[in-house]
Amino acid sequence: MIGFILAAVVAVIIIAVIVIYNGFVTKRNRVQTAWAQIDVQLKRRYDLIPNLVSTVKGYKNYEQGVLTKITQLRTSIISGSVQDKAAANNQLSQALKSIFAVAENYPDLKASDNFKMLQQQLADTEDKIAFVRTSYNDYVLDYNNAIMEFPGNIFAPLFHFSKQDFFQAPDDAERAPVNVNFGDSIGQDGQGAAQKQQGKPGKK
Repeated sequence: MIGFILAAVVAVIIIAVIVIYNGFVTKRNRVQTAWAQIDVQLKRRYDLIPNLVSTVKGYKNYEQGVLTKITQLRTSIISGSVQDKAAANNQLSQALKSIFAVAENYPDLKASDNFKMLQQQLADTEDKIAFVRTSYNDYVLDYNNAIMEFPGNIFAPLFHFSKQDFFQAPDDAERAPVNVNFGDSIGQDGQGAAQKQQGKPGKK
C-alpha cells in the first residue's frame, strides 16, 4: 500500500515537472518568435536609411557623417543583444529626426516622389516595430513571471531558463525634441545650406 502511494506521488511530481517544463518552452518560444519579427523590421529599417541619405545628398553635405554613424551601429543591429539593439534603434531614430528636420528647409526635396516613398516606408516600419515590440514585451512579461513565481522559480534554474530583457526605448529618447544636429559639423552644414538657399540669415 505504501509502495503504491509513493509511486503515485512520484508520478504526480513527474507529470507536474513535465507540465511546468513544457510551459516554459512554450512561453520562451513565443518570446523568440516575437523577437525574430522585431529583428526583421530593425534590419529592414537599417537597409532603408542609406537609400534615404542617398536621396537627400544632393541638397546637403552631411550624408557621409550620417552613413558613418549608421555603419557604426550595424554590429548592434545585426548581432547585438536585445539591449544593444534597443540602444541602436534609438540612435537611428535620432538620425532620422535630423534628416527629416533639415528636409523641411528644402521644398523640392519634400516634394520628391522617392523621398516621400522612403519616408512612408520608414514610417510603416516604425509602426511595425512598435506593434511587434508590444507583443514581444507582453510575451517576455508572461515568460518572466512564469520562471520567477512559485513553483516555476524552483524548476527554472534546474532547466537553465533565464530571465529575458524587455525591448523598450528609454523615456528620455522617446520624449526628446527633434535634434537637427547629427554631430556639430552636420548641424552647421545643414543650417548653412538652408541659409544660402533662402537668401537670408538663419535664426539661432
